[in-house]
Amino acid sequence: MNKKILVTGATGFIGSRLVIKLAASSDEIFVLVRKTSDLTSLSDVLDRIHLIYGDITDSDSINEAMKGIDLVYHTAGLTYMGDKKNALLYKINVDGTKNILRAALANGVKRVIHVSSITAVGIAFDKKPVNESVVWNFDSISLEYARTKHIAEVEVATAVKKGLDCVIVNPAFVFGAGDINFNAGRIIKDVYNRKLPFYPLGGICVVDVEIVAETIIAAMEKGRTGERYIIGGENVSYKQLADTISRITGAPKIHFPLPFWMARILKSILDLYKNKNSISKLFNLSMFRVASEYLYFDSSKAIRELNMRFEPHEHSIRNAYEWYRDRNLL
Repeated sequence: MNKKILVTGATGFIGSRLVIKLAASSDEIFVLVRKTSDLTSLSDVLDRIHLIYGDITDSDSINEAMKGIDLVYHTAGLTYMGDKKNALLYKINVDGTKNILRAALANGVKRVIHVSSITAVGIAFDKKPVNESVVWNFDSISLEYARTKHIAEVEVATAVKKGLDCVIVNPAFVFGAGDINFNAGRIIKDVYNRKLPFYPLGGICVVDVEIVAETIIAAMEKGRTGERYIIGGENVSYKQLADTISRITGAPKIHFPLPFWMARILKSILDLYKNKNSISKLFNLSMFRVASEYLYFDSSKAIRELNMRFEPHEHSIRNAYEWYRDRNLL
């Protein structure tokens, strides 16, 4: 029997790839968008989905959107690494999630997938990849984004206790085709355009957006209520990542490691110059502080329980680069 499925955050990178996959099924797909939303990323499937106008921060519109809905994929959220949008981060990531959970409970939704973040899991301080059972330790870095993603997961746990069937997924650093807003893909663009003359000393877990989207769907089908699943791939240092990007794009190699203490000094010097466009937008201190740690993750639970596939990080970087190149976005 066909199901009615609601997706929030459908115009985002992960959300749009998820909707494209869902639209190929026989289910009825509804996407929550604002009147001002850019629907470019959904242009190929607009004839196969239903648009519902609303906003996750408006509880009335969410309650209305959820009437008659069977399943919800909550991918909406604000990703911002800095301290200038703290109130907005809380409003969207925490209050918005509360509105989704409340409306799902009130309308008898059968299951909700909450798309969280690996910042709600933790940091691998000794470079040993962490799994879902680690105690959240991201508060050792002052990053409001991570704090709001963590609190949103606490809200999910509360809703599960109230009887909501909800599963959490935690995507790692997502690369691939379709990253229209240059989320993780910004590093590819900036290495290609020689705007990143140095690399931070930490590392990240790289995963392709197609794997993320298909694993989120698998979590809806097979995930255990109240559990969370890290959707990750290969753990690589920023040096390895930069080398891969250079090799694939043909850009010169980056040879200079930059420790965080030195980054602070360099940033204060660069801020004195007018032409800031010559250096990557990634070079803000909040982001660089995070990039100086090892965000290495163990995704074996998702491989075991959700049949998540693994592929080397080169594939994702190549997919993303070729997608940008073919559209003249670099």
